[in-house]
Amino acid sequence: MNVIEFKSRFTQLLSHVAKDVICEHHFFEIPSEQKPWFDTGLNVEAGEQLTSFAAGKTQFKDLPITLEPNFQLWFRIGPEGEIFRGTRDSHSFTIKQPGRLYLASYFPGEWADKTGKLVTPDEVYSMVTGTLAVLLIHWQSDTLDGLKNLAEHGDANNLIAMEIDRLVSPVITPKDWDYLWFTGPAEIYQSCAAPAKNSAICCHTHNDGGLLQKTVLLPFKPNTRLLWSWKIDALPSSVREDTLPTHDYLSIAVEFDNGQDITYYWSAELPPETVYRCPIPTWTARETHVVIRSGAQGLGEWFNEDRDIYQDYINAVGGALPGNIVKVWLIAVSLFQHEQGMCQYADISFLSDDQVVQVQ
Repeated sequence: MNVIEFKSRFTQLLSHVAKDVICEHHFFEIPSEQKPWFDTGLNVEAGEQLTSFAAGKTQFKDLPITLEPNFQLWFRIGPEGEIFRGTRDSHSFTIKQPGRLYLASYFPGEWADKTGKLVTPDEVYSMVTGTLAVLLIHWQSDTLDGLKNLAEHGDANNLIAMEIDRLVSPVITPKDWDYLWFTGPAEIYQSCAAPAKNSAICCHTHNDGGLLQKTVLLPFKPNTRLLWSWKIDALPSSVREDTLPTHDYLSIAVEFDNGQDITYYWSAELPPETVYRCPIPTWTARETHVVIRSGAQGLGEWFNEDRDIYQDYINAVGGALPGNIVKVWLIAVSLFQHEQGMCQYADISFLSDDQVVQVQ
């Protein structure tokens, strides 16, 4: 849905809603090339219930990459408030503290802290063009009741129905795992049952991205190994993933106390043991990709993996060795080519000094 259609359709729907359902609503247009933050001019109070709907795209001027509101649109209350975003092109939230409401179109920037300062230079926003159209609705009372009332008059590209679904049937993040704060939350991972497995984490990514983390503090010693089982049902890319426009993949990663990480993944085309640094500019200095399987053969089957991460670090990253392992990551990206990826993980553990450290 383009910006004009979005505004026209919602204007029509809102004209039919009773006055006791909505306090007020506002439309905004955020240029993708405008660095954060966009001042809405709205002052909000604690306890107010709001829903946002968004449409439009951010496009790179020199690359075949488009990004949509589910990843791009972020919020902040006040100049020093903690930033947040939704997981879809809609997001309902309750104001926790009073202040001015700000909006932002995020990528190709990257947050430096949780108040929305940037670690990237302002100039990166000259790389993109486009517009995010945002509708903000302030409800008179309960959000879900308001959405259902609005839905009685129709919908706009299924946005209202999808927000009702999100509230009624939320996707629960696996216990003791958290999404990386500066890439934001997602609905990609959830606990699930798998045959012959005590437990598993299911992953389904489509036109989104998420990095799920679990803290694991473990000394990094020779012969330290990462073990896991996985079943890849669908790869989010059909071509090699080592360029920015094609960098969609599913992986498991290990983070070290020096800020480096190694991420192991199944490639569509690159041969096993291919090693490269991440093609996302803000990740190049921190992340190394290692291909361990390739092609379509074996998709839909469970495989047990065993990697000597100490030797992999020496071979793939090099330099001074870290002292500790600090986290395990599960990564899913489908932002660039907008395809689907599906997989399951189980039996994640480390083997160090003949001791097994169970992760999942």
